[in-house]
Amino acid sequence: MPNNAPATEVGVSYTRAVVQVGVSSRNRRRVRMEEKAVRAFLFLCALLGVLTTFAIVFILFSESLSFFEAVSPGHFLTGTVWTPTFKDPSFGVLPLVMGTLLTSLIALLLAGPVGLLTAIYLSEYASPRVRRVVKPTLEVLAGIPTVVYGYFALTFLTPLLQKFIPGLEGFNALSAGLVMGIMILPTIASLSEDALYAVPNSLRYASLALGATRFQTVWGVVVPAAMSGVSASFLLGISRAVGETMIVAIAAGSQPNFTFNPLVAVQTMTAYIVQITMGDTPYGSIGYQTIFAVGLLLFLITLALNLTSEAIRQRYKGARV
Repeated sequence: MPNNAPATEVGVSYTRAVVQVGVSSRNRRRVRMEEKAVRAFLFLCALLGVLTTFAIVFILFSESLSFFEAVSPGHFLTGTVWTPTFKDPSFGVLPLVMGTLLTSLIALLLAGPVGLLTAIYLSEYASPRVRRVVKPTLEVLAGIPTVVYGYFALTFLTPLLQKFIPGLEGFNALSAGLVMGIMILPTIASLSEDALYAVPNSLRYASLALGATRFQTVWGVVVPAAMSGVSASFLLGISRAVGETMIVAIAAGSQPNFTFNPLVAVQTMTAYIVQITMGDTPYGSIGYQTIFAVGLLLFLITLALNLTSEAIRQRYKGARV
């Protein structure tokens, strides 16, 4: 028996090695199969988003073609009278575009400077404790339903502004734009603060070492270095303002006036779409098809804002390189 012991031990070791190689091979095959399954699932998720986008664009274009067969694109884009449901209809979309741009501009004039200054304070001046408290509190504004903002503008802000502006109408672009600015303020402030906070401290230290004050460092070094993120936050905020519905539907009114006066009632593109889809306009009529033409124009405006944001980001990225 002792003479056969070494051979037995060798056989056992060989068997164990073969078993371990087999188990390891099966584990590798299982891991590869799991990786392929996960990769396929992620691909399907990405494909679903792409197909959904293409489906939306296809529906907008296909439905808009029926509208533009009856209405010339030139009249649609340059006309200043929008009465698609009247007995003698007119399809000039500029009043809706002007109402959308007017309220969005007012919102940006409020949220842009305030949001940037808030981001600078949180990133450069606030203590970590204050930043942990203030930033989540500010972001709570983003969770408030927009219908609440709309009634806040109608029942509180408009009567308050009428005490100082006697000519202000009950439905107006000013109060709607100001409340929209409050709504997009967390978006601009949070994204701008993230961009400023991501600037390397070496740039700050270098500026301070050269004798610059903290104020000069912030505005001369940190803000320009984070400009791509800051500009993206501004454009994202205005894109959300352009697509806002409930605030303008409640507080701005439903009068498609072609005006630059923020004290009167206006109608935006989104508010018009809501009005038609909830009204008595027959399905398939030319009045109903206007919502697809207006939706297509709104999509193109938002696309232009996104492309502008990407161009600005690439410009500053190239400048840093």
